[in-house]
Amino acid sequence: MKQLSELQTFFVMWIGQLVSSTGTQMTRFALMIWAYDRTGDATTLALLGFSAFIFYVTLSPIAGVWVDRLDRRIVLLLADGCAGISTAIVLLLFTHGTLEIWHVLIYEALTGAFDAFQQPAFTAATTMLLTKEQRGRMNGLRTMGWSVTRVFAPVLGTLALAAGGLALVIAVDLLTFIAAYSTLLLIRVPKPEPDAADIARGDEPRARGAWLRELGEAYRYLRARKGLWYLILLFTCFNAVASLTYFGVFPTMILARTGGDAGALATVRAVMGIAAVVGGVAATWWVGRIKLIHGVLGCTAISFLAGDLLMGMSRGVSGWIVAGIVTEFFVPILIASKRTIIQNKVPAALQGRVFAFDGMLAEGAIPLGYLLAGPLADRVFEPAMQPGGALVDVFGGVVGTGAGAGMGVMYLGTAIIGASICVCGYLIPALRRVETDTPDAIDPVRADEAALGLDEAPAVMALGG
Repeated sequence: MKQLSELQTFFVMWIGQLVSSTGTQMTRFALMIWAYDRTGDATTLALLGFSAFIFYVTLSPIAGVWVDRLDRRIVLLLADGCAGISTAIVLLLFTHGTLEIWHVLIYEALTGAFDAFQQPAFTAATTMLLTKEQRGRMNGLRTMGWSVTRVFAPVLGTLALAAGGLALVIAVDLLTFIAAYSTLLLIRVPKPEPDAADIARGDEPRARGAWLRELGEAYRYLRARKGLWYLILLFTCFNAVASLTYFGVFPTMILARTGGDAGALATVRAVMGIAAVVGGVAATWWVGRIKLIHGVLGCTAISFLAGDLLMGMSRGVSGWIVAGIVTEFFVPILIASKRTIIQNKVPAALQGRVFAFDGMLAEGAIPLGYLLAGPLADRVFEPAMQPGGALVDVFGGVVGTGAGAGMGVMYLGTAIIGASICVCGYLIPALRRVETDTPDAIDPVRADEAALGLDEAPAVMALGG
């Protein structure tokens, strides 16, 4: 029954983080609308995204080391606690009438910094609670939860803005934080057994500069396993392309083409979230039954090629909804597939560093994309797609002209580039065969059961029943 108890621990932790994430995304959505109302340009919104990612990327290496050194539940408590304090400060500034754009930029930067600790800690903790057979399904559940957040956060954020303004949105966020923090106080997460490098170091982690050596262990582990290394580099390329449109200008394009209609943006995002929820359900079936690498490469290719093309060509809410459904359905599958591959192949004692390293590289291209997206939209593509602009004769028949059309052209470009990267991924043997050529790591849950002389079968059957 130990297995069932650990699964229950996972569910408690997952529900708490889901609730807190929903509140956080409500606040970030409301602050984005507030910032757009204040400035009305794409660059400001892109800077908000840049601020969120830059600290996430720069702090990820340090965060990964501490996630592997400390109790992962304690890391979650500290990260969530600091995030709650920063949200409370934003509420105080707003209620006193002193909130400015630069305050919101700092808030986004701090949120990214705390995420740098929270994300690898959460993922590494789940490895200690789930067997290899369960990880695929539960990773699908996690991505489904992430999608649920995207469904409800914009809708709830819009309703709360209408009912009580920004102050009410942030107050609700603080309540969700308290609920999530309480769940973390109720659980315990097993610690991984030290690997060979940990044992050899002994007390050296306390030495000056030791975190560089510990991070280097994760780097060397990945470089020695080319399939994993290429997998992480592939996602770096995906995010670099997606950051120009999916992350960088999506909300601005919708707002520009609807005259600043926040309801239209919330509607499109909510439907996209619903599609991602369905994709999350599909991921719980897909991951573990079909080759995971197809979930990464194949699903990403479809998401880019079909979704981005439709998004750029559409000129109204109904078209964006169809494009969003095509795009978002496959996102949970590709994320769950990638996460499961890494969890299965990397020792538990290294996973904090590996997932932080993954975050640093895979997310590292996004801030640059955010910085480029706004100026490219405002100064290059948008002017070129105004009536009489330089690109109207080439793309006007496809994306139209006027506000938002230039960003539509940007979507056409990312569709072709993103799908091409996926094709190149299939041409790399080490990546294509990563599941068979890279040995599995020791399953920590199975190892604990073996050490205690437990029979695995009854526990698994109990879960199924």
